[in-house]
Amino acid sequence: MRNAFLATTAFLLAVVLPVMALPAAAQNAPVEVRVDRLEKEMRAVQRKVFPAGTPIEAEISRPATPTVTPGSPSGTPISDLTARVGALESQLASITGQVEENSYKLRQLEEAFNKYKAENDARMTPVAEAPPVSAPVAVAPAPVTPRSAAPKPAPAATPKPAPVAAPPVASEARKAAVAAVERPDTGDAASDAYNYGYRLWEAKFYPEAQGQLKTTVEKYGASPVASKAQNLLGRAYLDDGKPALASVAFYENYQKRPRGDRAPDSLAYLGDALIQLKKPADACKVYQELEQVYGESLSSTLRGMMTAGRAKAKCS
Repeated sequence: MRNAFLATTAFLLAVVLPVMALPAAAQNAPVEVRVDRLEKEMRAVQRKVFPAGTPIEAEISRPATPTVTPGSPSGTPISDLTARVGALESQLASITGQVEENSYKLRQLEEAFNKYKAENDARMTPVAEAPPVSAPVAVAPAPVTPRSAAPKPAPAATPKPAPVAAPPVASEARKAAVAAVERPDTGDAASDAYNYGYRLWEAKFYPEAQGQLKTTVEKYGASPVASKAQNLLGRAYLDDGKPALASVAFYENYQKRPRGDRAPDSLAYLGDALIQLKKPADACKVYQELEQVYGESLSSTLRGMMTAGRAKAKCS
C-alpha cells in the first residue's frame, strides 16, 4: 500500500513540476530583455550627459540577498527583476527630465550672451564721421527762351575773370594826353560820367576808360545809362586784350539789365569774347539766345556780327 502511494506521488511530481516551471521561464525571459535594454539606455544617457566619461554613481544596485527568516516567505527572481526594472525606469525618467531642463537653461544662456555681445559691439563701434560738406558752387542760371517774360541770362559756361594786373605807371606824356581829354559838363552827372568814359575809350586809353566806366556803373547802376556803361566796359576789356574780363562784363550787363539799351549788344560781343577764349560751343549757345530773345529787333550790325560769329564758331 505504502509503495503504491509513493509511486503515485512521484508520478504527479514528474508531471506538475515541468508545467509549473514553464510560466516562470516565460515570465523571466521578457524581464531580462527589459533590464538589458534599460541598462543600455542608461549607459547611452550617461555618455550624453557626461561626455568626459565621468561615471554616474549608480543609485540602483542589485538588492542584497535577504536573510531568510525561518517561517517567512523567501523572494523570487521575478520579484527581484521587477524591482530592478522599476528602479531603472524611474532613474531614466529623472535623468531625461534633467537633460531637458539643462538644455533649456543652456539655450537661455546662449540667447543672453548673444544679446550682450551685440549690445557691447554696438557701444564699442566708433561712429563714422560724416563726410565734409563741400561749399556750394554758384551755377549760372539756364537760358530763358520765352520772349514774353523778361529774359534771364544763360551762357552755358561763364569764364572766370583773370586776375587783374596792376596798371602800368603812366608816363608824364600819357598823363598829359589823358588830361587833355575833355570832361563833359552838361548838368546830367550820370550821362557826363559815361560820356567821359566813352571819350577815353575812343582815344584808346583803355585802362583809364575801364576805371571811369566801372565807377559810372557802381555809382549810377539804377540809371538807364548803366547799360551803356557796362557794355562799353566789356568792349574796353576786349579791345585791351582781356576777353575773360570782357565776357564777365557782357554777361553781367545782360543778366542785370535784359531790357537795357545795350543788352543785345552785350550778347553779341559775349559770343565774340567766348570765341577768343576757345569756347565755340558756348558761343553758339549765346548766339542762339540772342536770336530767340532779340531776333526781331536786332539791328543789321548785330545780326551781321551774329552771322559772322556763328560761322567762326562753326555752329550747326
